[in-house]
Amino acid sequence: MENNENQINIELSDEIAEGIYSNLAIISHSSSEFVVDFVRIMPGTPKAHVKSRIVLTPEHAKRLLMALQENVAKYESIFGKIKIPEGAPNPLMPLNFNGGEA
Repeated sequence: MENNENQINIELSDEIAEGIYSNLAIISHSSSEFVVDFVRIMPGTPKAHVKSRIVLTPEHAKRLLMALQENVAKYESIFGKIKIPEGAPNPLMPLNFNGGEA
């Protein structure tokens, strides 16, 4: 007899499967949650909007960190080191970010 207690059936709708392009993630936190805002910044456009917001518990944020580290290492072992250009603007601090506005 097979044990299916630990299996989860995850469904992915067609709309969600298309994904949302993001080239900036802004992360903030409180004592009880991490908030990750995914933003799309387009060249020549002075304003950018949050395209998706994900709220995580600290435990899930740490699991996400570990999963990203593992997957980046796998990616780099196949395709080579991911290079971040020197002198590029600091991606951690966008200009004129106001977390209260949508």
